[in-house]
Amino acid sequence: MTILVTGGAGFIGSNFIHYMLENHYDYKLVCIDKLTYAGNLRNLEKVLGKSNFRFVKGDICDRELVNKIFEEESPDVVINFAAESHVDRSIENPDVFLMTNVLGTQVLLDASRKYGVKRFHQVSTDEVYGDLPLERRDLKFTEESPLKPSSPYSASKTAADLLVLAYHRTYGLPVTISRCSNNYGPYQFPEKLISLMIINAFNNKPLPVYGDGKNVRDWIHVKDHCEALNIILQKGKEGEVYNIGGNNERENIEIVKMILKELGKPEELIRFVKDRPGHDKRYAISTAKMEKEFGWHPKVDFEQGLRETINWYLENRDWWEEIINGEYMKYYERMYGERLK
Repeated sequence: MTILVTGGAGFIGSNFIHYMLENHYDYKLVCIDKLTYAGNLRNLEKVLGKSNFRFVKGDICDRELVNKIFEEESPDVVINFAAESHVDRSIENPDVFLMTNVLGTQVLLDASRKYGVKRFHQVSTDEVYGDLPLERRDLKFTEESPLKPSSPYSASKTAADLLVLAYHRTYGLPVTISRCSNNYGPYQFPEKLISLMIINAFNNKPLPVYGDGKNVRDWIHVKDHCEALNIILQKGKEGEVYNIGGNNERENIEIVKMILKELGKPEELIRFVKDRPGHDKRYAISTAKMEKEFGWHPKVDFEQGLRETINWYLENRDWWEEIINGEYMKYYERMYGERLK
């Protein structure tokens, strides 16, 4: 089997490639990635020399290039991780999110139709559902919940999801969609909560926390996410949506304090900053469908997974030091610089 992985040099995509090559020795994986700020070829260093792996630098919006890859590799499966994904960046510049997340998805869908792939899988997000009230911990989103995106990012992912389902209904393209909660683990670009807080705490820098830090997220280790994706590719029903969650809701401030404690750093490093516009209060999704149909459930204990993630960042300082010493710092200053003064 040949799988085309788009956005495979990013956080979740690279972890998926490692997972699949470790568990399916007879598969070939072809990765296309534009290598924008969050795409890092170092994430794939361990597999670049493998005979059953190919990397192509390119943009999924480039129809000619995408068609060329399909002609050369004849992929059986396409799994689309390629996306601009950071909410703050989408507020700052929505244009690129619509280009990559919507039009790029359309290019991939057209190629998948043209060359007859057996499965197109769209990797989406729980943010398409909007948010839930903090006081109603009994409520969770299901696959049937209405879509109510709150940011340009989540709106672009919602549009892509609907486009994927439309291609299934209109053209009979065999598709599946997964919507996952917040991921954490190795290779995560240091703009997301856990990776950012680990690095700032290690460097004794202020830890910027939006609002009062009471926003709630459901956290899943990226390894559990990859296992779930593999199951959906093998057993998922065409035209279906599957929620992938960690069943592990935590307040942002709780996560930050756990990281500080693990690193032996003082809570005085925490700085509460002006909240993000339209900041979602709480995400929580039901994994009942995944559990009922496939017997899947997340395996990684959060406390243990967080310790392992912290250790990974401590052991791979050269990986993230390259990042924070480059263009990322200019972005960081725009987002948090004035708020931390």
